[in-house]
Amino acid sequence: MSSVRNGSEAGGAQSAARWRLLPAGASRDVGWIMAGRGVRAFADGFVALLLPAYLTGLGYTPLAIGAIITGTLLGSAALTLGVGLVANRFARRRLLLCACLLMIATGCGFALATGFWPLLIVGFIGTMNPSQGDVSLFLPIEQTMLVHSVTAKDRTALFARYSIVGTLMGALGSLAAGIPEWISATAGVSETGAISAMFLLYGLIGGVAALLYRPLSDAVEPAPQAPQAALGPSRRIVYGLAAVFSLDSFGSGFVVQSLLALWLYKTFDLSLVTAGQIFFWMSLCATASFLLAVPLARRIGLIPTMVFTHLPANFLMMLVPFVSSLPVAIALLMVRSLLAQMDVPARSSYVMAVVTPAERPAAASITAVPRSLATAVAPLIGGWLMTLSPFGWILVVGGGLKALYDVLLLLGFRKVKPPEEA
Repeated sequence: MSSVRNGSEAGGAQSAARWRLLPAGASRDVGWIMAGRGVRAFADGFVALLLPAYLTGLGYTPLAIGAIITGTLLGSAALTLGVGLVANRFARRRLLLCACLLMIATGCGFALATGFWPLLIVGFIGTMNPSQGDVSLFLPIEQTMLVHSVTAKDRTALFARYSIVGTLMGALGSLAAGIPEWISATAGVSETGAISAMFLLYGLIGGVAALLYRPLSDAVEPAPQAPQAALGPSRRIVYGLAAVFSLDSFGSGFVVQSLLALWLYKTFDLSLVTAGQIFFWMSLCATASFLLAVPLARRIGLIPTMVFTHLPANFLMMLVPFVSSLPVAIALLMVRSLLAQMDVPARSSYVMAVVTPAERPAAASITAVPRSLATAVAPLIGGWLMTLSPFGWILVVGGGLKALYDVLLLLGFRKVKPPEEA
């Protein structure tokens, strides 16, 4: 009886360790990185919803809004590529702090600018994130820091927790998107003016992130013997992954959070408060999917986890434009969110696993940048589609492209296994 009880206690301890915030053995630096990721995600959560409402309030058409969203994503791609290629040559803490300064400048720029070209320029050179995930230059730096802090066995779990922190804080940020509406009603200012104040808050949060990154230790820096070459023996795998990831991201670009919010605003006449609540619950559903991704990946592998959860989610997204009831549309989006994000930690873990340690900064960047570029092209096309027809072509086209990606990923990489699965 005692042995049964001891076995049960041991199993409970293992289960508790598996789902605590930081995996066993994770360094103190991981906590600071997670905290920085969290505050940035909170800011991304509200600006992704406020950006289309702000631009609509300034009188911009869906095509112009799509162009500005495209500019923000193109700029993020260029910065991410540059950071990934020099990550082994410069102090990573310094790169993060510079990124935080750029985030401060971005918030101030969007708060002060109202003209199309100034907004486009600030969006291009800044850190504004109109999507649900993190597509900024912070991503390759943080991923490279994280992957060296745990064993291969805990790598997917750590990336799942990284995604959970970002998604939960992004969900809270979505709720904060309703603040301008409250300010407008109570203080008597215009809603557009209240949104400008939220962009200043976005910049202030960049300063908070800088304070959280300052305590990072020298352990996060590249080893003195870190090679200067961008890619070596894993070049073919990385470029292949970048190609299929780009197709997925091109599809995602049609439904980036800002563009999806714009379609919901126009189709169902939503308020900022209602939209924030919808995206809050969608983010909570995505968080549940991150929790399920880790045990599923351990059981069936990273590539099957990515494909067999992502594919049905895309079919659900394609169904949304065909329903006229807001509750039904929300239900489809919620179920999709439960499935669609399982591939995020699995994808990050897979890329870091199938390349050598020295290639990880470049691999993170080279697989992220084409995704950002592909994502950037789609909002402009999506905005144009919305000017042609109120039907949700953006969801149909986006879901179809992402489903094609799932098939190609399975066919091309099912035999390329990470070390723990080999």
